[in-house]
Amino acid sequence: MELKEVAVVIRRQPAGEPDSAAYESYTVQVTPGLTVLEALISIQENQDPTLSFRYSCRGAVCGACAMLINNEISLACRTQIGYLNSANIKIEPLPNLPVITDLVVDMTEFWNKYQHIKPWLEPKDDPPETERHMEEKLRVKLDPYANCILCASCYGVCPVPPRSATKNFLGPAALAKNYRFYADSREGGRFERLLRVDSQDGLWGCDTVFKCVDVCPKDVPPTHGIVESRKKLMAGKLLGMK
Repeated sequence: MELKEVAVVIRRQPAGEPDSAAYESYTVQVTPGLTVLEALISIQENQDPTLSFRYSCRGAVCGACAMLINNEISLACRTQIGYLNSANIKIEPLPNLPVITDLVVDMTEFWNKYQHIKPWLEPKDDPPETERHMEEKLRVKLDPYANCILCASCYGVCPVPPRSATKNFLGPAALAKNYRFYADSREGGRFERLLRVDSQDGLWGCDTVFKCVDVCPKDVPPTHGIVESRKKLMAGKLLGMK
């Protein structure tokens, strides 16, 4: 079905007024290859300049435009309206994070949890004269985890943070990145990284339902990293590692 126009229904929320959220509909002309992001930009430029949303690269690199599109989390810049095959496009902010206004969410919670795992290399040896080498086989293994663009799609789809008892769960992105550095042969405190997330807020809080794997636009497999981290942590404890 080739659509000539669609109704874009957007959840609007004035800043500082969470109880005033409402849905507004805008008609957008459909052109070949039109993305949801381009539709939002068109609405902002031609119909409603007050509409707020985040974007930057327009090419699935920055991750800023993750949102809920027809009840599924996706990057607006890589979601073509024609492929949605619907005359009505419902757009809502990314779940599991507080809404600042319209489609803009407060990422502070996400960034604080990401910061907790220390997402950088911490070698314990003296700096080499050249660079620290990594075997090609290991690089290939770590590549999927290094591809994360921090869009928080995985955090938005995760069933754990919304529950009041597990709201401090670090989330898939942070735990996947923690595994990336744990598995890095150049890392000086590898087992320490596992101990840092040895809690219900960390490795043991994951429900292992693989929703984060399914939603990731860059094919990062957070659940696989979490499960592997659990195995390495338990094996290390049995061996008396600290």
